[in-house]
Amino acid sequence: MYLNCHSFHSLRYGTIPVAELVQQAVSCGVKVMALTDINTVTGIYEFLKECTAAGIKPLAGIEFRSENQFRYIGLAKNAKGIAQMNRFLTEHNFDGTPLPLNAPDLQDVLFIYTIENAPDSLKENEFIGIRPEELPKLVLNKAQNSMSKMVMLQPVTIRTRTEYNLHRILCAVERNIILSKLADGDHCRETEVMISLESLLEKYADYPQIISNTEALTAQCNFEFDFQTPKNKKYYTHSRQSDIELLTILAQQGLEWRYGKDNREAKTRMIKELKTIDQLEFSGYFLITWDIIRYSSSRGFMHIGRGSGANSIIAYCLGITDICPLELDLYFERFLNLNRKSPPDFDIDWSWKERDVILEYIFSRYGAAHVAFCGTNVEFKYRSIFREVGKVFGLPKEELDALAKNPMNLHPTNKVVRQVQQYGMLLEKYPNQRSMHSCGILISEEPITTYTPLEMPPKGFPIALFDMHTAEDIGLEKFDILSQRGIGHIDESVKIIEKNRGIRLNIRDTSISKDEVSCNQYLSKGKTIGCFYIESPAMRGLLRRLQCGDYKTLVAASSIIRPGVAQSGMMKEYIFRHNHPDQFEYFHPVFKQHLGETYGIMVYQEDVIKIAQHYGGLPAADGDILRRAMSGKGRSKAALQRVKDHFFECCASQGHPLQLSEEIYRQIESFAGYSFCKAHSASYAVESYQSLYLKVHYPIEFMTAVINNQGGFYRTEVYVHEARMSGAAVHNPCVNKSTYETTLYGRDIFLGFMQLQGLEHKTALFIEEERAVNGDYQSLEDFINRVPIGIENLQILIFIGAFRFTQQSKNELLITARLLLVNFKPGDRNLKLIQEPAREFKLPILERSFFEDAFDEIEFIGFPVSCSPFELLQTSFRGDVMAKDLLQHHKKQVRMLAYLISRKHVPTKMGAMYFGTWIDAEGEMFDTAHFTGSLKQYPFQGGGCYLLLGSVEVDYHFPTITVTKMAKMPFIPDPRYAHENDWKYKMQQKLKEDVSMTHRAPYPQEHEINIPRQKMNS
Repeated sequence: MYLNCHSFHSLRYGTIPVAELVQQAVSCGVKVMALTDINTVTGIYEFLKECTAAGIKPLAGIEFRSENQFRYIGLAKNAKGIAQMNRFLTEHNFDGTPLPLNAPDLQDVLFIYTIENAPDSLKENEFIGIRPEELPKLVLNKAQNSMSKMVMLQPVTIRTRTEYNLHRILCAVERNIILSKLADGDHCRETEVMISLESLLEKYADYPQIISNTEALTAQCNFEFDFQTPKNKKYYTHSRQSDIELLTILAQQGLEWRYGKDNREAKTRMIKELKTIDQLEFSGYFLITWDIIRYSSSRGFMHIGRGSGANSIIAYCLGITDICPLELDLYFERFLNLNRKSPPDFDIDWSWKERDVILEYIFSRYGAAHVAFCGTNVEFKYRSIFREVGKVFGLPKEELDALAKNPMNLHPTNKVVRQVQQYGMLLEKYPNQRSMHSCGILISEEPITTYTPLEMPPKGFPIALFDMHTAEDIGLEKFDILSQRGIGHIDESVKIIEKNRGIRLNIRDTSISKDEVSCNQYLSKGKTIGCFYIESPAMRGLLRRLQCGDYKTLVAASSIIRPGVAQSGMMKEYIFRHNHPDQFEYFHPVFKQHLGETYGIMVYQEDVIKIAQHYGGLPAADGDILRRAMSGKGRSKAALQRVKDHFFECCASQGHPLQLSEEIYRQIESFAGYSFCKAHSASYAVESYQSLYLKVHYPIEFMTAVINNQGGFYRTEVYVHEARMSGAAVHNPCVNKSTYETTLYGRDIFLGFMQLQGLEHKTALFIEEERAVNGDYQSLEDFINRVPIGIENLQILIFIGAFRFTQQSKNELLITARLLLVNFKPGDRNLKLIQEPAREFKLPILERSFFEDAFDEIEFIGFPVSCSPFELLQTSFRGDVMAKDLLQHHKKQVRMLAYLISRKHVPTKMGAMYFGTWIDAEGEMFDTAHFTGSLKQYPFQGGGCYLLLGSVEVDYHFPTITVTKMAKMPFIPDPRYAHENDWKYKMQQKLKEDVSMTHRAPYPQEHEINIPRQKMNS
């Protein structure tokens, strides 16, 4: 009878995972136990299942603490009791008020105090918990009179002496103090361990009334939970019948909108889907999603519906998605089938600028009591573990940085570091703190507090205290309300085009962009910088290798770039078969019949399911296990392993050769990592085409939008370069032309104040607001008079040329600014009715080099704007070959001078290698490969220009230079520091590069995979 057990969900306090806590109880012969984690019920649902399986009666409760101080333990008599405690805790979480010393009046909750903090008089549902070590006190204590209210209290927090030390470390982490500063009351007692039931009862043998009181208390607690019934909001209207009637009407209207009046195939599909949706009682889920989309459209917002929901023609007709399932042969059963008990899962993207408006609508429309963000458990990770634990042991920042940065084999070997490592590794995968799921929204039929307390972050929306897996387990399916910058690129481009050109473009009409001729030309050449999902070096290389020139090939490319397809070798094989369709055979008729569109290569999740069923003969249930193993809901090779034996049995019974079956299963198994369903790839492809259409036809407007939405794969500098290559004139910020964001006037792009490093945000906004009210600034003095600004921020604006309209040099402006501000009084800052002419100062002529401006730009923007980086080099050499000519140099050695854009780390069996992306002096991009051997002698040395020597390899229309040598080329000395040797070359170090790391095992090499290209007879 344990009434106060903590799991590791008592964050930074408990040390025992839930399942292990229950297993310990089994070994101790425990028949009744309570999980009472601190201020949460996160673990009670797992606890309930584990106890039921183990034959233990589970009690559900909460240990209430306020600012780490114990208040009381609450045990739920039933499910109502959990809801009452959740609501009580939520109110205090939202108000930010401390929990009261005395327990609240909750009808279905029993409360237990400690002997130290029990009130003088106890209510009927209140008790005093007596620890075994406190029993001797009862002889002398007047509490003898309260014996009828006393119960056994043997808290459980730890299992071993090591875990006691770990617990103390966690408590120190929570309080942000070193271990030696912990007071006795800051942590649990060493006695808070689970002992056998027999031993526990023996400790209370002299106090049989306490034992009987405890038994009577536990008899009152009967918490049960229905895991089978869905907990989401059931109906959009008021009943199942009215929901399906409304959904049918909307679907019919949408059918005519999408397909016209006489499309029999679409109508048949619609009727079939409606029947399944009604049988599964999911009409409400579709209607709620439709309602959110309807509101979004009424506000003029753009959205993208993606994921497996695009398999549904109903979703297409309701405007939730823009993918026609008939066009791509997407089957509805991948999304919904009669074997599925959980609601469907729509993934909807909005612009990151508009998502909060959508969230506010959902919370107000469906009631704050019924809507919350799903939570997440942020675990202790490698870097945070050593930093947090090392801090507790008093290590200085430099040592903490070294521990966090380096692998354990490079750590020092002293005693303290060994302790940090020992306890740190025990914490791996332990929950550290609760956070908010990035996109998952729960909309429940009953109030959310029926299942969990809620927390309210300082700025945001209520958060449930359990994660998506627990939510799904208890029957709450999330709505994924996502945001992405790609939609921001598209949406803002359309607005800029209308403002700049007076053209109103309906980019939502995908027929104008999908498979448009000029778009396909750009696509086949990989000219996709700035375009959603298809701008990375790897994707641009894939597009060129495929000479991708149509929508369906792009859909396939969107999936084969994924690690699951790449790792299995199927990406390389797809590229080969696409380029040489007459040089392979389908190694079994099933592959030609079901995967003919992708040359017999498994590319999508559906392909894996098709082959498992049509080749392997697996039943639908096993196919669903495969689907879930490949989906975001539970990527797991263990799930695949459970059907592996059955797969081979079925294959053998059909007479398939073992060698072929093993190869097919190898390909299936590789998908357990990552792969897309076809509908998801199609959704991505549509958005990619929308981006590409804008880039092709309105490139300057599009790049301005990309810059304002803070880019994509690359840094801002790359998009500024792309805008210039598209014909734009790019200008530094100007106080009379610029806004906080980048602005376009015709073909002139004025960078926004947000690009200035060091300029205060509020100052940047004020400059724009003041100008909008009172007109352009007439002079530097006028600006100072109207804008509250200090000398540091004013100097940034001067150095970047924001006052060039005055026709004064920067040096003149700097001196004038200091003269004006030396006696300036903030109280004088107002717009006078009659503006006095600006005072003129007689200043000496101060010469300034053109290159000084470029170095100012590097300092305050991060890259040169008024010139190319190549113009700042000491050398005039620009390379023997340009990027546009590389296709003609296959197998030849070339020397190129190039500016580094990005590099991607790739693990190989020989060691790390990198793929680099560069621009040449003409502004064209090209790619390089740097293997382990050359990297040891010629490593990357940060951003800037390099001289490259290497051999050109043309792989299916895509040239790459395998670099054997490279050297970073020096800039001219910074003329601003002509007499300071230490600073002459500092600014070159500020040039950036985009570096992406890959944390995975090396892919197998081509000869290790060897996918057959000939028929294998069965």
